[in-house]
Amino acid sequence: MSARVRLPQRVADYLAERHRLGFVLRSRGTLLAGFARYVADRKHRGPLTADLMIEWARQDKWQRGTPSTWAARLARVRHFARYLKQFEPDTEVPEEQTFGPEAGRVAPHIFHEQEVIDLLAAARQLGPPDSIRSATYETLFGLMASTGLRVSEALHLRDADVDLKRGMLTIRQTKFAKSRLLPVHPTTVTALANYRKIRTRHIAAAADMPFLISSRGRRLGQPLSDRQAHRVFNMLRDRLGWINRGGHAAPRLHDLRHTFAVRRLMRWHTDGTDIDQMMLALSTYMGHAEIFYTYWYLTAVPELMALAGSKFEHFADLAGDCDE
Repeated sequence: MSARVRLPQRVADYLAERHRLGFVLRSRGTLLAGFARYVADRKHRGPLTADLMIEWARQDKWQRGTPSTWAARLARVRHFARYLKQFEPDTEVPEEQTFGPEAGRVAPHIFHEQEVIDLLAAARQLGPPDSIRSATYETLFGLMASTGLRVSEALHLRDADVDLKRGMLTIRQTKFAKSRLLPVHPTTVTALANYRKIRTRHIAAAADMPFLISSRGRRLGQPLSDRQAHRVFNMLRDRLGWINRGGHAAPRLHDLRHTFAVRRLMRWHTDGTDIDQMMLALSTYMGHAEIFYTYWYLTAVPELMALAGSKFEHFADLAGDCDE
């Protein structure tokens, strides 16, 4: 085949297929279009080669010159090469470890149950007196811990998005341009109802108002800002003096979301639930664009690795008994 003529169409077909499968590709389309231009500029003809892809991967426009950057670029084109190989069997697929491993995600801090309890208790002590501030932050942190919402999703909830009769949240047009419905636990419904009742003492309710409101002066009734939420969390975190168990510099507000996912997976492990059957449901609930973001927890979080290891030891013991 003439790669110069047919490659752009192959890229378009690949991207269209991935979209049909529900993948959100973000920068991948731009990146592969750049690869097709590179191939055309090189006047390459015939099957795509691994050397050609490796040379392109090194052409980082930011000139970072780091193997981890090259590995990330090569990983994207490797996916495409595997797709292309079904139509052009002579297409080469570069080795996965050509530039070493692609940079992984950093393990989060997984909160112990007592840490979450202490965080909510500390939020209840926030001043000033007779302000809704303490109830707002207790509700925000509790909502994130019980549903795994991103902080942006919690802050963008409108009052009309919180249906307490059905026990359902409507999360609108979030990180990957998707909306979704989230059923919540009855105890969460009770907490949200209590907050709404407290809020009516400070401001009249309206369907288009934020569910979680700021309490300061002229901003009373306005949505909380992301900066405010993180600032208050960091203040309480430092006051509580947690021991950091994650790979970041300190526990983060976003780690409440990670904790939700890990605790759910650990409960399924304990209950003997078929994890593979439930992963798609968890991925959808959390609003992940691709299911591998959810599977990442199984390999990156020590608590889950320890649980999986103990199960393997039990299996190995049983297998050993059978051999005798």
